[in-house]
Amino acid sequence: MSALGEWLRQVAIDLKTAILFCTRLPLSHSTTIEGADLARASWAMPIAGGLVGGIGAAVYASAYQLGLSSVTAAALALAAVLLATGCLHEDGLADTADAFGGAHDPERKLAIMRDSRIGTYGACALIVSIILRWSALADIADPWPLTMALIAAHAAARAALPTFMRLVPLARADGLAAGAAGVSWENGSVAAALGLIALAAAFGPIAAAVCFVLLVATAIAVGRLCINQVGGHTGDVIGALEQISEIVVLITAAIVFSPGPRP
Repeated sequence: MSALGEWLRQVAIDLKTAILFCTRLPLSHSTTIEGADLARASWAMPIAGGLVGGIGAAVYASAYQLGLSSVTAAALALAAVLLATGCLHEDGLADTADAFGGAHDPERKLAIMRDSRIGTYGACALIVSIILRWSALADIADPWPLTMALIAAHAAARAALPTFMRLVPLARADGLAAGAAGVSWENGSVAAALGLIALAAAFGPIAAAVCFVLLVATAIAVGRLCINQVGGHTGDVIGALEQISEIVVLITAAIVFSPGPRP
């Protein structure tokens, strides 16, 4: 096989790995995805995210064309996204909120993250996350801007994850996050560039630059928080960062695309 053929084969494998990890789409795969596979495929996370956003956008446009209100269509779009991802990042957000809010010492916080049960902090975090995303989508209303916003939100929210995993230390030496810690600078840079492209396509250069700065600030804040709380990041923290970043992009989109003054 030529060098180009081998490169294309690896790109296809990375895309498939990213989609399999970020979604519950029924793609066939012969082996279990390990942390090293995820690290190698991390550059493609924004592409997998864009696919998730596209699924939500298609559901919204279909509901809107059937005459449903933007509020109902937004709820259906969000439900489609949750089904497409299997609530992967929502689970991380809930576990992180329970851990950081429900204990004082780092060891106990890490133990809570591994507990499959959901507590008050986690439930409230999920409620806030869903309400903010749903209301932002309903505010945008128009199907085409909403399509761009959803794709950009899901792509950009995942674009910061590889660099975050590279820069922020691990909280523990085991788990999927530990296996995926070997993200290269090249993969992180490609992912960040894809996220910035998605933002620019959705918002234009100025709003995209502002949103990008907000996302960087969000990643820095989450990084400092998880270091102070448990000494570094875990897979759950990565999920929480994705959720917060997604909210940042969708609120930016609601500001940019919202159709005029409110009554």
